[in-house]
Amino acid sequence: MIKTQVVVIGSGPGGYTAAFRAADLGKKVTLIERYESLGGVCLNVGCIPSKALLHTAEIINEAAEAQHLGVTFNEPKIDIDAVRKNKDDIVSKLTSGIKALAKARGVQIITGYGRFVSNTQIKIDATDEVIEFEQAIIAAGSRVTKIPAFPFDDPRVMDSTDALDLEHVPKRLLIVGGGIIGLEMATVYEALGSEITVVERSDQLIAAADKDIVNPLFKRIKKQYANIFLSTEVTSMDAQEEGIQVGFKGKGAPEFDSFDKVLVSIGRTPNGKLIDCEKAGVNVDDWGFIKVDKQMKTNVTNIYAIGDIVGQPMLAHKGVHEAKVAAEVICGHKSGFDALAIPSVAYTDPEVAWTGKTEKDLKAEGIEYEVGKFPWAASGRSLSIGRSEGVSKALFDKHTHRLLGMGICGTNAGELIAEPTLAIEMGCDMSDIALTIHAHPTLSETTAFAVEMAEGTITDLLPPKKR
Repeated sequence: MIKTQVVVIGSGPGGYTAAFRAADLGKKVTLIERYESLGGVCLNVGCIPSKALLHTAEIINEAAEAQHLGVTFNEPKIDIDAVRKNKDDIVSKLTSGIKALAKARGVQIITGYGRFVSNTQIKIDATDEVIEFEQAIIAAGSRVTKIPAFPFDDPRVMDSTDALDLEHVPKRLLIVGGGIIGLEMATVYEALGSEITVVERSDQLIAAADKDIVNPLFKRIKKQYANIFLSTEVTSMDAQEEGIQVGFKGKGAPEFDSFDKVLVSIGRTPNGKLIDCEKAGVNVDDWGFIKVDKQMKTNVTNIYAIGDIVGQPMLAHKGVHEAKVAAEVICGHKSGFDALAIPSVAYTDPEVAWTGKTEKDLKAEGIEYEVGKFPWAASGRSLSIGRSEGVSKALFDKHTHRLLGMGICGTNAGELIAEPTLAIEMGCDMSDIALTIHAHPTLSETTAFAVEMAEGTITDLLPPKKR
């Protein structure tokens, strides 16, 4: 039996952060990871490898579009093995770095699948080792959602993990699901030479964001992709010798079409039901989520949960902040998770990012608000890099003028969203942002310009008439 003060199940961004923070605060920590490699889904088969491939896609696309700048490149020679190796090398560097940090902190790593035996013990499947703990932090994450009727036993039907393996580039690729993950992989495969079709059940891509923020992306990729079918369902999927035959139901979609490969990207399912939580007395809902309070405590006093497994949004950066809260509360600190804004980013081309409340949220909650929207076609910096399709939108409380949310579509939107996220956390109003001098010419100016549009003080465009 291994005795420890704090045990953490799962070594993803939330898990290793929780383990490291607890160790830094003086606790004896054991970290359980089912795979040999640390870092969880995000680092191994998610955020990091996909961004490495997206960078490759960005270079290919920029070279292809440079002709209007007076520069013409030859057709690129793409070595898929080298592209894959670059991705894998980046992942390897980061995972080995986490392992070194664990060793430096004295965090014990147990490799194997851990399941609760009681509210003080966890058993490792492969070795039958039992870990006895004082407090536990569940950071077991989530897995890709699969539809049983789809033929996933055929390698031509992929989930997001399979797609990142980049076995080969299909001539015709269907993406089932127009969310962030599906569209990011569409960006990669289109740049590498695939003909892309996207099918989405809702009436817009990236349904969580406001439609006008997604529109610049939609208009651009509609010209690049073979088809984008919205408000459309996949009714059947049959693996045939010549390809994967897919049935559709929706406006404008064919009844059937055949593809060389299909990527199914319809979301993720939390792993709450896979670690015998009931034996520890931890409540898990029908979806697999575990309910926690602001201190990340479950209904069992010595067991905490963080990350994907505690609810939406399923984002690594949310899990990291929850991890620090859980570790600090365990160590006696007065800490709580009370984020006013959690940014989301789609690393497509152009990128789509939003933070705080969306316009959909405000309407649903009955909050009176004001909008300031700035088109990037009026941004000197955006025009100078040849990308004028972007837009920045700021949302304010109508009465207090405090910033409630912001959406950005355009180059580096994922980097730009940090400023409005901080502004929301600090309770900034229109004048706080508008009176902050932004460097010229930069894309960050578009944030200030969107605010000035709402305030009515903009000079780079005609200010909208106030009612």
